[in-house]
Amino acid sequence: MPRSLLALSLLFSPPTLAAPAFQSADLSPGGAALNALAAESYRRTGVPGDLATWLDVAYLRAHRPLAGGATLDQALSRRRAQLLAAPTPAQKDRLARETAAWAHALIKRAVPKFSLERGFELANFAASGERQCLSQSTVIAGLLQRAGLDAGLAMVWTSMAGQVSNLGHVTSVLRLPSGAGDLEVDASEPGPIATHPGVLAWTGSGYRFLKATFGPGGLITAYTPVGQTGPLRPAQTHFLSLAYIRSQYSYYRAERAPGGVLGTGTGRATTSGLQTSVRLLQEALALEPHNALAASVLGTVWRKQGHLAQAREQYLRAAALYAAQGYTPAGQQVNLQWAHSPVK
Repeated sequence: MPRSLLALSLLFSPPTLAAPAFQSADLSPGGAALNALAAESYRRTGVPGDLATWLDVAYLRAHRPLAGGATLDQALSRRRAQLLAAPTPAQKDRLARETAAWAHALIKRAVPKFSLERGFELANFAASGERQCLSQSTVIAGLLQRAGLDAGLAMVWTSMAGQVSNLGHVTSVLRLPSGAGDLEVDASEPGPIATHPGVLAWTGSGYRFLKATFGPGGLITAYTPVGQTGPLRPAQTHFLSLAYIRSQYSYYRAERAPGGVLGTGTGRATTSGLQTSVRLLQEALALEPHNALAASVLGTVWRKQGHLAQAREQYLRAAALYAAQGYTPAGQQVNLQWAHSPVK
């Protein structure tokens, strides 16, 4: 981001928000958080059923047993016991890797279709066999947690193919029991372990764009915040909070709303569709005010609606968030240039 634009964004943007209180996301199957996320998805889509029942059936149908468990609950309980009983850190790490590979394969087999338009809804796992990066990562992290492992989610801004995006992907992350490092477990990839070098995660003082350092076997041994030289140990970072995850579900609903900001379903944006996107993006920001992606896209929706003054102010708010998190994507730089251009 050019220094002149960065200076202007900081000068004219509202004061930087205080770092939010961090709440870890316990996504274990049967737990309150995952139950609430799933119930919200079923309510919004109008699909009958529940995720817990689907997971139980999916485990049986996938024919991928774990730890000899006849049911999903038994399998995860047995794996938790095995991890506790493993006598060495190396054996615990081996079991953790094995569990990650199992969860990756289970989701890919049970939910065979990847869909950007509908797959983010957990209800569509059962309704149409569709998944997306956020939904699949939520469930994978939850399965790992239920097995007794430390796991969560991270946003991705640089993919393993080198593609840079505006936080355009989500992956689950497993922290090995030995403390040796992290593994990205991504069902969007053929194999269980991904190596996305750019992620967004919590560093104690707030969310930061990070560059991962990889060792053998895809193990992340350190993270370096963009713009800084000192690396952080994986233990110095945390996965996305529950508030951020909830916010991101609202973001994807806004992004994929029929006739909304992307014109999904109709091929073009409509008045009602854009208003739906506005409502859902505001919902996303109410849940997590530090969701820079949601803040940026809200400016774009207002610009599409012709609310140019609101759009300019919103782009400046988004710029302040990106600057505080250490990196401004190219698209947001263009938005910021427009926000600072003379009003016509």
